[in-house]
Amino acid sequence: MKKIRHIQIMSLVGVSLFLSSCETLSQGGFTLPPQGTGSTGSNTGGSGSSGSSTSSGTITQAEANTGIKQALNNGLQASIKTLSVKDGFLGDAAVKILMPEEARKVESALRAIGMNSLCDQFISSMNRAAESAVKEASSVFVNSLSKMTVNDAFNILLSGQQDAATNFFKRSTSSELTTRFSPIVESAMGKNNVSTYWNQLTTAYNKLPLSNKIETNLTAYVTQKAIDGLFVKVADQELKIRQNIGGARNSGILDKVFGWVDKQ
Repeated sequence: MKKIRHIQIMSLVGVSLFLSSCETLSQGGFTLPPQGTGSTGSNTGGSGSSGSSTSSGTITQAEANTGIKQALNNGLQASIKTLSVKDGFLGDAAVKILMPEEARKVESALRAIGMNSLCDQFISSMNRAAESAVKEASSVFVNSLSKMTVNDAFNILLSGQQDAATNFFKRSTSSELTTRFSPIVESAMGKNNVSTYWNQLTTAYNKLPLSNKIETNLTAYVTQKAIDGLFVKVADQELKIRQNIGGARNSGILDKVFGWVDKQ
């Protein structure tokens, strides 16, 4: 009986330690063990089963935090660089800012009577304003990165979503980006004659028979479209790092952290 009792106590202790370990992992503490049958079995294409946290299938809190922040920063800087140049928005169909939806009928009506040039000038001017504004995104993102926790990092890494990091930034920066972008967009719209072209468009449209007055907050519209375009590009960059497209994991820490994610 004493022997059976001893075995029962040891089993309870083992279960308690296991549950405690799981709770610690869920809180972001630690070094995560590999998934599956073991580190050597899951490390396909590796050069061994010991000697580093990569080969043993684990990463530390610091590595995860550093890796995801580096991935985000790389993606952000590349996106900002791509969009802030001339034709960054205008020349890219994925992010090009078109007429506000409620003004599409204006565009159709005016193009039908030969006012293509005015429509094109207005669209071009909105995109130029967005290209100017997006340069200000960097400091907002740096501020967001500084507030990222270890739990945030692991949630991003292990969510199973290819755009988890981008969505984190959407949640944590959209409000500040709107505040920062709005005056820049408004100023850039002035320099690029957005309001002038818009007034010419609406004036011409309102003279047409049976037309209804169009009212659009252009600053708010262009600001939101600039932010939307930025996140489209950030998501593209995140996907490249997650799938290592074109050698996007261009540092040891990125290769280590996302290589670990690949095995989970």
